[in-house]
Amino acid sequence: MKRGDSKSRSQRQLRVGEVIRHALAQTLERGEAHDPGLDGVSITVTEVRISPDLRNATAFVMPLGGAEAGPVLESLTRAAPFFRRRIAGEVDMRRLPTLSFQLDESFDNASHIDSLLRSPAVVADVDGDPDETVPFAEDGS
Repeated sequence: MKRGDSKSRSQRQLRVGEVIRHALAQTLERGEAHDPGLDGVSITVTEVRISPDLRNATAFVMPLGGAEAGPVLESLTRAAPFFRRRIAGEVDMRRLPTLSFQLDESFDNASHIDSLLRSPAVVADVDGDPDETVPFAEDGS
């Protein structure tokens, strides 16, 4: 299932994911994880996706500005058990899902789409000036 494809996710999965996302974001904001890789780093939690059996949760994250995403992801993965214990105290569930972290690539995709929309071919097409139309390259950019 691709990220953003919500047609097969239940209302319960969506609700649990949002509750966990909120609790995780608050924990990160308070700086409760004492991992050197997370010190002074602002992290955005864009989505938490829950498996159908509610046993696994994938948190999609992005450090502010996208800088040093690899080391931040490693630190989050190392601290996952800590986050799970901390969130368990805030979320009323019988069994909290196992947390994993993944970089959110939607920002990169949005940037790529924006650059495509600003390309001379698209600008000329939108402006409606047929004399200045630049053909698209074979790779679609």
